[in-house]
Amino acid sequence: MLLNDLPAIKKLLSTAKTIAVVGLSPKESRPSNMVARYLIEAGYTVIPVNPGQEEILGLPCYPDLNSIPGPVDIVDIFRRSEDVPPIVAEAIAVGAKAVWMQEGVIHAEAARTAKAAGLMVVMDRCIKTVHHDLGHERD
Repeated sequence: MLLNDLPAIKKLLSTAKTIAVVGLSPKESRPSNMVARYLIEAGYTVIPVNPGQEEILGLPCYPDLNSIPGPVDIVDIFRRSEDVPPIVAEAIAVGAKAVWMQEGVIHAEAARTAKAAGLMVVMDRCIKTVHHDLGHERD
């Protein structure tokens, strides 16, 4: 999926229910925490993924995507670009519909791998900003 395919992004955001936030920080001032709070307020089920934490934002935190007990629609990645390939492999393994690499997170090879496995890919974009710019619409 191309980054400027706004209709496809809008459809993804309007149909997704569960977003796993990989690299979610417990610190309120961190972008990952701000984005997760925004997504919760927008009505999504947010699943924190951070191996160093047991709970973030009052929600159970999982060490990796494979540990999440239910389905995940979007895997939102707040990790360094070089850490993306194994996260994409896990996203494919758990049957996620999409991987979303936050602003500044770029890994073309991992994006190709995800696309080849049938996942939608958004790279180097902030999910909060895009959701807000599209008008908060959900089906």
